[in-house]
Amino acid sequence: MKILALESSATAASVALCEDETLLVQAFLHTGLTHSQTLLPMARDLLKACGLTPAQVDLIAVAAGPGSFTGLRIGVATAKGLAWAAEKPCAGCSTLASMAWNLAGFSGQVCVAMDARRHQIYNARFQVDGTQPHRLTPDRAIALEDLVAELQGTQSPQLVVGDGAQLCYDALTAAGIPAKLAPPNLRLQSAWGVAREGLALAQAGQTCPPDQLVPAYHRLSQAERERLAREKAAPAPQNQ
Repeated sequence: MKILALESSATAASVALCEDETLLVQAFLHTGLTHSQTLLPMARDLLKACGLTPAQVDLIAVAAGPGSFTGLRIGVATAKGLAWAAEKPCAGCSTLASMAWNLAGFSGQVCVAMDARRHQIYNARFQVDGTQPHRLTPDRAIALEDLVAELQGTQSPQLVVGDGAQLCYDALTAAGIPAKLAPPNLRLQSAWGVAREGLALAQAGQTCPPDQLVPAYHRLSQAERERLAREKAAPAPQNQ
């Protein structure tokens, strides 16, 4: 199965083409350019370099969340456009599970952490057996102190990965929880991990047509939070 995978959930952007579990080619940019400038040209150039068109790909996989709301929307919209034009199925992949696949060759517990701002991280924990990750928690937005409380007393070292890895590592080690940072080259999101999670979803029959592909934000946007705050603060209407 040929999988074209897109990753735009955070600052870095990447695109990969895989044949089942084998990475054929990957492009990665961490230069500060917006994903609307980089993602589609990266996919176009990558396919051209391989002598392929989107119609010759079997699955379009994308990091669907959690992550940057704008980045997720760009990635999902790009995946939908490619899949619609080529009449291919999509795989909306967990950003966190995709990062855990980067560490599938390790054995132990993996703690994935993305900086969600507002004193929170996007987090999920996995048990990795040397070949693949197995979920210990769902994807969630969680306060660092709540994660520390959850792991308090554990003797299992946490291998921490993600753009919030340093933040998470500092909080865990300060609380006496054994933790280790993932190697720098495996720490950030990558399209290869998305492709590997996309393959797992395809094997489980969990792909979807492009019109059903949506981002998974895991919390309200700032605009929605502000609207709810305004509604809560507004005085109740007076009965006439």
